[in-house]
This record gives sequence, C-alpha cells and structure tokens, in this order.
Amino acid sequence: MNEAVKKPVPLAEVPPVTAMPQVPPHGQSLLERAMQAFEQRPVPPVVAPVQPAVAAVPPVQAVPPVQPVPNVASMAEAFNRMTQADHEAAAAKAPPTVQVTPAPVATPMAYRINQQQLAERGYILPGSAPSAQLEEFRLVKRQLLEQVEDLRRQGAGVEAKVILVTSALPEEGKTFCAINLALSIAAERDSEAVLVDLDMARLAVLEHLGLPNGAGYIDAIADPAQNVGQLLIHTDLPGLTVLPGGRPTSSDAEYLASARARQVLEQLVEGHPRRVIIIDTPPVLAASLATEVAKLAGQTVLVVKAESTAASAVQDAASLLGGCPNVQALLNGAKFSPSGRRFGSYYNYRG
Repeated sequence: MNEAVKKPVPLAEVPPVTAMPQVPPHGQSLLERAMQAFEQRPVPPVVAPVQPAVAAVPPVQAVPPVQPVPNVASMAEAFNRMTQADHEAAAAKAPPTVQVTPAPVATPMAYRINQQQLAERGYILPGSAPSAQLEEFRLVKRQLLEQVEDLRRQGAGVEAKVILVTSALPEEGKTFCAINLALSIAAERDSEAVLVDLDMARLAVLEHLGLPNGAGYIDAIADPAQNVGQLLIHTDLPGLTVLPGGRPTSSDAEYLASARARQVLEQLVEGHPRRVIIIDTPPVLAASLATEVAKLAGQTVLVVKAESTAASAVQDAASLLGGCPNVQALLNGAKFSPSGRRFGSYYNYRG
C-alpha cells in the first residue's frame, strides 16, 4: 500500500476532557438560556400537581332498627276519652246550669173583616166607588186631620191625636160615623186609625166589624203592668186597629178621670207618630163616660140625627163636653145640605 500508515498517538499526548460545570439547582437550564438568546418568553417551570391527601374514612356505624310509629287515631281516641272523663268529673262537681231560651216574638194576628157585610150596612171601604157619602166623610176627615196638625203646632200633647165621637142621645148614628171616620183616616197614606170601642154596654163597634171582645182600655188603666199594645186587635184592613173598651166596672168614670187614662193613650201613640185615636163613647146624656173622655181629647164630634134630636138636648150635651176645647156637630141623615152641596148628583152624572 502506498498510503502512509499513521502512527498511533500515544495516550499521553491526548488532551484530557474538561469536565462540564454542574448547573446549580436553581440556575437556568440550557433551554432557558437558548430561549433568552433568541429573545423568546421563558416557559414557566413545570410544577408537578399536588395530590390531595385522602382523609381516612371512618368506619360505617350500624343503623339501629326503626321503631314502629304508634297509631295516631288510637292516640286521638285515648285523648278524647281522657278529656271526656275530665269534663264529666268537673260537671259532676259543678252546680247544674239552667239554660234560658228567649221567648219567640209573637206576630200579631190580623182579623179578617167581612167587607161585603160592611158594604151592605153602608160603610165606606178602601176601593169603594165614588159616592156622596164617601165625599162627605172625606170632607169631615180632612177638617179633623187639619185640626190635629194645628194642635200639634200649638204644642198640644197626646190630646192632639185623640178624637171623641159621641151623641146626645142613643140611636143617632154615632157608631156609624165613628167607624166610617176611622175607615176614612186609615185610607190616608200618612195616617193610621186606632178605633176604641168604649160604649161597653152595646159594643157596637166590635159587633159591626165582627171582632171578639176582650180586655181593653179600662183594663190597661186599672193595671199599670198591662201593656195596652198587647190588647190591640189588628185587622186585615191596612191602617185600621181596634181596641176594646174592656171589662166594665162600677168605677169606669173614675178610671177615665185618673192620670193613668192619659198615660195609656200616650202609650198607644208612642213610637207611632202617624196614629190617630178615635174613641166611640156612650151618649153624653146617658152616661158620664163621654164627659171624662172629653177632657182627654183635642176634638169632639157630636153626632146629631137630622130631624130627630131636640135642640135642647144638643145644647145640654155640648155644655157637658166643655172639657174639650173643640166641639163640632155632625148632622147625620140630613136630606139636604145647608150649603147646597149635592155630591150625589155629580157622581150620577153620565155626560
């Protein structure tokens, strides 16, 4: 071979390998230094994830067995039995109690009036056809009601609402006029009529209206504990109420002369401002009751039968009624009118 053979270099002539310095633990690595050399952002060191410490799980305790729930209904029944037993024991020791039940309020019974029978007797009724008699009583009623208002404006008491109807002698038609006046006043929209049958010897008012007799005005006077409102007889005719005279006694005149007689009349109108009281009494010259009632009345209607009653009897009766401030005569059964009025001819007109 023409190539020269290289001689081996002796080991002593080979330079020793210089040892690389160790990188401190917190120094930069070669990669970091290379990144700085190329002006790149350093990569944050990789941090190993922290493993959470696993807490020791306590051993599972054994669950005690579930106790059965008691029956609620049984407990309620037991409680009720105990409560009832306590109540029974307390009731046995306590004194007995008396329960007071309020008495029911009684509704007054309205008596049915035989209107056909009244019409046959000549009485005026609600809804009656116009007639001369109807208009005559309307005129009388209007004058009486106007006088009632005048007396009230003058300051009169209960007497302003009390109208006495009487006559000098029997059989002059006073009861007929008293009933018709009461019916006419009851027909008013703003008035009520209380008709008192104080002619207790005849009781003609009750008999004509078909009403029963019973305790009444005299009884209420004699017994201060008696409520006169409970003695009233209500009728099916609107606005008409009847009060019997009561059981007659030998002291009727004295009862009517007492202060209690006025008090009973005040009870009749108390709470009833529309009420007007019409009192039918025995004839003036036949009994003294009319004379006593006249002192309680604001007006007196003295019925005089036409062509029958003597003028002297009328004068005597008027003088006995002097306790009443207003006495007016009502001519009954007249076949003519002093003023020439003839209502009948008007209502018989067919033109």
